[in-house]
Amino acid sequence: MDTSTAINPYKSINEIPVPAGFERLKLEDDSFGQWLLGVKLKKDKTVYLYNGITKQNQTAQFAVLDISIGTRNLQQCADAVMRLRAEYLFASKKYAAIHFKDNNGTDYQFTAPFTNKNLLLYLQRVFGMCGSASLAKQLHRKPIQTIMPGDVIIRGGYPGHAVMVMDVAQNEAGKKIYLLSQSYMPAQDIHLLVNPVNKLISPWYEVTEDEGIQTPEYNFRKDELKGW
Repeated sequence: MDTSTAINPYKSINEIPVPAGFERLKLEDDSFGQWLLGVKLKKDKTVYLYNGITKQNQTAQFAVLDISIGTRNLQQCADAVMRLRAEYLFASKKYAAIHFKDNNGTDYQFTAPFTNKNLLLYLQRVFGMCGSASLAKQLHRKPIQTIMPGDVIIRGGYPGHAVMVMDVAQNEAGKKIYLLSQSYMPAQDIHLLVNPVNKLISPWYEVTEDEGIQTPEYNFRKDELKGW
């Protein structure tokens, strides 16, 4: 798949082609994974920082998600994961499920008024108090073979890193491939990652027997996959 053009031709995640022989997983209509498939993409593939400056490395992204980042250096890696999760729950009117814990276990619950403006204000507070270390505690570990859209590959730390599984496809033999998105430091546009290891199927990643998962700007272990 050609990633050289500066214009992204796909309007949403579900328009990104799947490699030959693979089909997207069938998902429940109200699931997080199904919601992620509808996330809009920008035509412009440039990644901008929260202050409007272009990110120095412009080679990591396949496309940029059409989601605001604010004007403060807050929506970084784990924050982008929490933003996507919160936006799904908000869109599904599952307001009581919107809560995140800091590293000390303090729970931050989204409360009325249930408006988009209040959601963004709530998330700014969450971004300031929670991060990869706390989110890694909140999620549960799962085997890489069970990877699903909405899962998170995360290493908690100061700093750690986290990427979101945006889509999963499978072939008749049961082999799975997946798409990843990230924000990073400083806060920047959430973007869909290219695959630096296998450019023939990029931006898709393969579930393999390898212990490591190499992304453009961070290397994870396959046992760092977690779910909600």
